[in-house]
Amino acid sequence: MALRIDILTLFPEMFGPFLGTSIPKRAAEKGLVSYQLTNFRDFATDAHKSVDGKPFGGGPGMVMMCQTVFDAVAHAEQQDPRPARRVLLSPQGKKLEQSLVTELARDERLLLISGRYEGFDERIIDGLKPLEVSIGDYVLSGGELAAMVLIDAVVRLIPGVLGAADGPVDETFADGLLEHPQYTQPREFAGMQVPDVLLSGNHQLIARWRLEQRKQRTQQRRPDLWQRFQSRLANEPCE
Repeated sequence: MALRIDILTLFPEMFGPFLGTSIPKRAAEKGLVSYQLTNFRDFATDAHKSVDGKPFGGGPGMVMMCQTVFDAVAHAEQQDPRPARRVLLSPQGKKLEQSLVTELARDERLLLISGRYEGFDERIIDGLKPLEVSIGDYVLSGGELAAMVLIDAVVRLIPGVLGAADGPVDETFADGLLEHPQYTQPREFAGMQVPDVLLSGNHQLIARWRLEQRKQRTQQRRPDLWQRFQSRLANEPCE
């Protein structure tokens, strides 16, 4: 059954171009994923369609109110009998890394909650108990762009979405290492040559060279990932 992704947002129009392009579009056309958009404002109960209020205790900005979010979530979840993994996009959440992306790609249904303004009333988090996810240590105007990042990362891992069966296997972060250098035509450009090993036709040598390049690149560019990779190797049981 196709992965269902519900997106709850105040700006559903932001998602049209994204979902209708490239990998997200291809996945939907293949019937491997479906996207459903829900607008929080449709569940506002006053004449002004209010979804936010001033924070108690004072402070800048506005805070998204409980009722509209709870009602929007309840409505979305009623559209499919499968239980949804609730994910709230927040700079205070768990960092989105490849291991978490892989975990989310195994779910049958994701419900993404994208906020605006100064954030959510804390009772939304306490009551809905979503998985809070952050795409990095910076603040955006809202959760929509973060939701798009998560969708793109997850959808491309669904079997059958990418053209090659092993497409994601050697990519950056797939096993904790950065990806190896890539080259295409022409063989020489502005005095720069394609490494001879890639032209050798010896697949064993090429695989060995690529692995070594991945290790070197990770060690040089991301020492934090390299340390984690080394620690994992050290903790693996010996056969």
